Amino acid sequence: MAAASRSSDMFDEIVMAEERFHGEGYQEGYAEGSHAGAVEGRRYGSLHGAKIGSEIGCYLGFALTWQCLLQKCTDEKNSKKIRALDSLIGMIQKFPYEDPTYDKLQEDLEKIRGKYKQVCSMLNIQSDFRTGSERSSLTF
Repeated sequence: MAAASRSSDMFDEIVMAEERFHGEGYQEGYAEGSHAGAVEGRRYGSLHGAKIGSEIGCYLGFALTWQCLLQKCTDEKNSKKIRALDSLIGMIQKFPYEDPTYDKLQEDLEKIRGKYKQVCSMLNIQSDFRTGSERSSLTF
């Protein structure tokens, strides 16, 4: 009976080994995948955040420059342009670019882009903001 019991235990160990190795492999794979996902997520977040920061910074520099240029002009036509520039600057200053969990980040970014295009139209300037390998500049 002892030999049969040992043979049964060996057989159970062989059967259970497959399950054990499967479980260990799953845990190792899950840990490796989680680590790789976190690294990839950080890299993507940094790149995407840098693009948004560059875009917003460009809009702010553009608006502040035009605000300064139009300060001396006091006619009604230019006061509308100045009000639009002030509105764009205000939107940018309120933009929570430091909070990636802000639920209306994309919505507010689209509003800023729309206001920027409106200001460009009022100033008779073609708006063309490109980032990355395309070109990183505004063209006038």
